[in-house]
Amino acid sequence: MTWTSSMSSGYSSLEEEESEEFFFTARTSFFRRPPGKSRAAPQDVQKEREPHVCLSKEEVKEKIQSYNSSVTDKLKMTLNANGIYTGFIKVQMELCRPITVQSSQSQGRCAHGNNETAFYLPDGCVNTLHISSTNTVREVIEALLKKFFVADNPAKFALYKRCHKEDQVYTCKLSDREHPLYLRLVAGPRTEMLSFVLREHETGEVMWEAFSIPELQNFLRILDKEENEQLQILRKRYAAYRDKLEEALGGVWKPG
Repeated sequence: MTWTSSMSSGYSSLEEEESEEFFFTARTSFFRRPPGKSRAAPQDVQKEREPHVCLSKEEVKEKIQSYNSSVTDKLKMTLNANGIYTGFIKVQMELCRPITVQSSQSQGRCAHGNNETAFYLPDGCVNTLHISSTNTVREVIEALLKKFFVADNPAKFALYKRCHKEDQVYTCKLSDREHPLYLRLVAGPRTEMLSFVLREHETGEVMWEAFSIPELQNFLRILDKEENEQLQILRKRYAAYRDKLEEALGGVWKPG
């Protein structure tokens, strides 16, 4: 499985030089969604999960030929002699909370809080992954997190499929055992027919026990920083009020 991270549809292989990644430092509280991170939940309609239809090798071959004849971005599928096929999927990152990123220097060693930082991923971040028909949803999620050096537990995230039908947006959470490339093949290459989205699990209340000690420490650092920023704003505001009042009082009591 290979992947890339981009703000467009381009891709490169994992074996190539490591591409530059773009992160935004967390500036707002993880208790609320940052600007631009709101989800259009009212427009999403839960769709019934479609049954997986087992295709014969000839049917797969025909569908791949039809798929490749329709692609416009050169991201074609390839059928191997053993019946396994490979291809590309694009996954849009729609994460509302900051992710905990582990520095590349600490990979493979025991991670400490000083080696982890909380970031918000930028809006519109799209990853192009090269996967096979045997790769599951859980493997795709783990690959995405590994690419970004994300230290968060993969169980916190879910992969959704999104499609448009009759002027409505249908969104359905995929089970860990489903195969995204099969869904891509059946739907065809058009992203308006089917697209993949990575989100946090919608659990309502924050499950603090699911976070590690370094993650909780990062959250505390974010809160401390935000508290200090808000205190500075309040002090400046009241200092400005005080100056205005003193100026007004000076004008009233000024001898005529």
